[in-house]
Amino acid sequence: MNPDLLTLFLTAQTEAALPVEHAGNGIWQMIMRAGPMVQAVMGLLLLFSITTWAIIIFKSSQLSKARRHSFYFLELFWKSRSLAGIYNESAVFSASPVAQIFRVGYQELGRVRKAHADIRMGLENVQRALRRSAMAESTRLSRSISFLATTGNTAPFIGLFGTVWGIMGSFQEIGLKGQATLATVAPGISEALVATAAGLAAAIPAVIAFNHFNSRVRVLEAEMTNFVADFMNIIERDVAKKPAAEGE
Repeated sequence: MNPDLLTLFLTAQTEAALPVEHAGNGIWQMIMRAGPMVQAVMGLLLLFSITTWAIIIFKSSQLSKARRHSFYFLELFWKSRSLAGIYNESAVFSASPVAQIFRVGYQELGRVRKAHADIRMGLENVQRALRRSAMAESTRLSRSISFLATTGNTAPFIGLFGTVWGIMGSFQEIGLKGQATLATVAPGISEALVATAAGLAAAIPAVIAFNHFNSRVRVLEAEMTNFVADFMNIIERDVAKKPAAEGE
C-alpha cells in the first residue's frame, strides 16, 4: 500500500474517532466545557423548563379538580328545589367555578331582596354580579397559562442564540489554532448545539400544555356562561310566579 495513502487513512480515522470520544463523555460534560454565555443560556432554559413543568403539574390538578367539582355541583343544583339548600351545600365545592358563581349570585340576590320591595328592580344587579364572578373565575383558571405560551415562543430562539454564540467561539478558536480539522471543529459545535436541544426540550412541552389547558379552560368558560343564563332564567321565573300568586 502507498505510504502516503496509509498515512492519510490513519489520520482520517484518528480525527473521526475524537468526536466520538467527546460525545461519549455525555451531555453534562459538554455543558461544563461550554463557554460562559452558553452556560448562562442553558441556565435560563433550565429555569424555563422547571417553571413550565411546575405549571403543568399545578394546572393539571387545578383544572381536573374544577371539572370534577363542577360536575357534582351541577348535579346538586338541578336535583335540589331550594336555592338556600344548594347554597349551604355548595361550600364543599370550593374548586368549582360554577359553584363560586352561584354563591356570589345567591348572596347578591339576598341583598336585592332586602333592599328592594320589588325584586324585579334588582335583577340587573344580580346579573352583573354573576358576570363579574364569571370573569374572575375565568381569570383564575387562566392564570400562569400565558407563561407556557411565552416559553413555547421564546425558548427555541434563546437556545439558538446560545448555539450561534458557541459556534462563533469555535470559529475564533479555529482562527487562533490555524487549522480546521474535524477534531478541532466538532467538539465546540456539539457543545453549542446542546443549547438548541435544550431550547426545544423546554418549548415542546410548553406548547402542548398551553393548547391543552386553553381547551380545558374554554370548556369551563362555556359551562360558566351557560350556568349564568340558566340561573337568571330560574330567578326570572320565580319573580314572574310571585305576582301571579299574589293576583290569585
